Amino acid sequence: MKNLDINLLPALQSLLRMRNVTRAADFLGLSQPATSAALSRLRRYFDDELLIRSGRNYELTPLAQDLQPLVESAMHAIDRVSTIKSQFNPATSDRKFVIVASDYVAAMLVEPLRAILRVEAPAVSVEITPTSATSWDHGNDGRWDLIVGPMGYDLPGHGKPVFRDSFVAVLDADNPVLDKPDLSALDLAKLPQAVGYFGTDIRTPGDQFWDVLGQNPVIAARVQGLLSLPLLVEGTDLVALVPRMLAYKYSRGTNMAIVDFPVENEAALVEAMFWHTSRDDDPANSWLRSVVQRACGKLHEILETLTPEVRHATTRDNSYLD
Repeated sequence: MKNLDINLLPALQSLLRMRNVTRAADFLGLSQPATSAALSRLRRYFDDELLIRSGRNYELTPLAQDLQPLVESAMHAIDRVSTIKSQFNPATSDRKFVIVASDYVAAMLVEPLRAILRVEAPAVSVEITPTSATSWDHGNDGRWDLIVGPMGYDLPGHGKPVFRDSFVAVLDADNPVLDKPDLSALDLAKLPQAVGYFGTDIRTPGDQFWDVLGQNPVIAARVQGLLSLPLLVEGTDLVALVPRMLAYKYSRGTNMAIVDFPVENEAALVEAMFWHTSRDDDPANSWLRSVVQRACGKLHEILETLTPEVRHATTRDNSYLD
């Protein structure tokens, strides 16, 4: 079999994405006959129709469905090959980086990250893509530059801690439980819980906090990620455990109470950045890692400007020993 003409890959990518010759031609800036000719060549090479008519539209054949993620990865790799250089100057570069991160990390990181980029690399762009939409298969290593995620979850690549946080409880400021003079974690465990979902087998330190205390609270609401939890509890009887920095950031202008726990019982969260081993000496990736580390270093400075009232709950009642 002859090798596939690499010049056909952009046409293949567009045809698989758009499933329409006319729209693919418009996107590629080609004539419809030229795009149809490219499709014909691709059909001969793969010995498959790739696009089959279904009513007034087209659908992908099974082979085309298998090809689509491979083509996307190949095109991304080609784009990376064309932009990676032995030297990297952030001041003049217009490179686009991809960081994989949770909604919580994205919300905390964007402000200090953008502040650094505006000064050092005004033309560089950073796309933050959610962890929930990312596969850790080896074939996808080239589609991201960094992962910023919690330690202890077998994320791929070399890792380096960048900041530490801990979980606190957030609930509506008018919740009657807050009137208790001796508020305890047991009181909060009795409330209906709102929790963030990251996958079937993934449990956050906030989830594990209740396990350590021997509690099994009732889950009344479940959402993707952590970002919406502070807003979800406002005006309800729900309580949620969220990272402290997220609670502080979103306490401004809300009717939300924050409840802290003793240090000896806190649910700690250590976030790290991870990168592929092949990029250890890549100048661009090294610079990006330094930017992320410096941005994370400013998080606590930003946090100090936010001074919400924080209440405290004990975790030392005898009820936990029953």
